[in-house]
Amino acid sequence: MPVNLAELADPCHTAVLTMECQRGVVGDLSPLAEIRDAVAKKGSLLATGKLCQQARQTGAKVVHCVVENRPDRAGTAQNCRILAMAARNTDAPLTAGSQAAQLVPELNCQPSDIISARSHGMTPFTSTSLDQTLRNLGIKTIIACGQSLNIGITGMVMSAVDLGYNAIVPTDAVAGVPDSYGQDMLQHTLYFLAQLTTTDEIINLWQS
Repeated sequence: MPVNLAELADPCHTAVLTMECQRGVVGDLSPLAEIRDAVAKKGSLLATGKLCQQARQTGAKVVHCVVENRPDRAGTAQNCRILAMAARNTDAPLTAGSQAAQLVPELNCQPSDIISARSHGMTPFTSTSLDQTLRNLGIKTIIACGQSLNIGITGMVMSAVDLGYNAIVPTDAVAGVPDSYGQDMLQHTLYFLAQLTTTDEIINLWQS
């Protein structure tokens, strides 16, 4: 079915959602070398930052979905392999207020941006206030950016669709490990859930 991207991404009802674009996840303090290197090679953080900047200028909302734990990790389960790996990262734990929990500088976070933090699970909607926040803002469409296509972005998009939102994924603002798997996820999974496009296409629509 043909999709009118200009209507779908109308700034009056659209929010750019960034997923765990934090220094301790994909930035300079990340212990996850594979995803950190994949993101750097693809330039997805730069693309995300560019999209966030244009969103602010155009009137679309920018929401950063981050993970922040208590210093004692109380309330944070280790019920899957990746969460257990995160718990073992004592060099740069994602503790609220720490350098590792900070957003990467490429996003140039502004006072108008909204931070949606969680300390549990793998996706930003489950048992958080994100859905209600977006509804209070009048959001109907989310643009999913960040990491990763393996888990985070896919989970974000599935949850958004389940909750009734339209979803857009700019393919240059997301990454997966390995890159071939990320491309498979885009082609064989997210294609059926979201409108796939590029940051430049969205920015050109907003500028026009």
